[in-house]
Amino acid sequence: MSFSSRVKEELIPRPLDRRCCVLAETAALTQATGTLGFLGAGRLSVTWRMENAALARRVFRLLKEGIGLRPQLHFVEHARLGGRRTCVLTVDGEDAETLLVALRMAEREPDGQVRLKHTSPRPALNKDCCRRAYLRGAFLGCGSINEPEKSYRLECAATDAGLAQSVQRVLAHGGIEGKVFERRGHWVAYIHRAQDLADALAMMGASRAVMELENLRITKQMRSDANRASNCDEGNSEKQITSAHRQIDAIKLVSIHRGLFTLSPVLQETARLRLEHPEVTLEELGQLMEPPVGRSAVHHRLKRLEQIAGEIEASWEKENAPGSE
Repeated sequence: MSFSSRVKEELIPRPLDRRCCVLAETAALTQATGTLGFLGAGRLSVTWRMENAALARRVFRLLKEGIGLRPQLHFVEHARLGGRRTCVLTVDGEDAETLLVALRMAEREPDGQVRLKHTSPRPALNKDCCRRAYLRGAFLGCGSINEPEKSYRLECAATDAGLAQSVQRVLAHGGIEGKVFERRGHWVAYIHRAQDLADALAMMGASRAVMELENLRITKQMRSDANRASNCDEGNSEKQITSAHRQIDAIKLVSIHRGLFTLSPVLQETARLRLEHPEVTLEELGQLMEPPVGRSAVHHRLKRLEQIAGEIEASWEKENAPGSE
């Protein structure tokens, strides 16, 4: 199973969030996989098509449990594609009107009639929780990730330009630089840096994938720098490696539970450089920063990261202590 498939497998069973987040995730999935239908006599429908049956079940839950609709589910088998099946979900009639109003695609007039305003959702993304849900829905609906062993790249590609632009804005709110371009009739939002990928996964709630990615990054870097480390003084090298591992563990803990984008810019830079250069001394690490700083400044920043990790561990232990609610 690919890394991209493992991330989706982790995200699909997540419990449904608050209604505002349900609407944000549904909006992204509608932009990625949905179509608006006109049935005549003023009647509308919304249809989602996807090959992933597990994802279809999640969309069904979002519509039924999260919004209170009655979606219809059926399957279409493609004889020319080796019998591959497509899952098709549909809402129409009053349910379609309710959904379109909730997604801000339509508005209800004083006389009860629904007037269509837009052919694509206009999600409200004012809250962090909604932005996280929207990014998750966009990735589940039209996202993919390259195998991290080869390159660090996440992209969401859809015919709806609004989705790519919304994904870019959501990433920017998290301190992640996303870019958008057009490719063969699809608008693509993408990121291509290792730390940005880790932060995006954390935003979506894929904590296992973050851990897998961080372990892979460290392994790759340690392997590439093994020759350099072997030339260090043995005693100092062991002490340095032990400290680096402790610092990296702390950074990984913060990345998984909060996301590095929640840190101040200087701590983000320190965390990113330590993950990318686990073998260098504090002096060398300081010289990699912009602007360069001394050993003492780097030491204090890493200590602050370890302190934040300690606070997270203490909070977790308190919440999970016997007798706690």
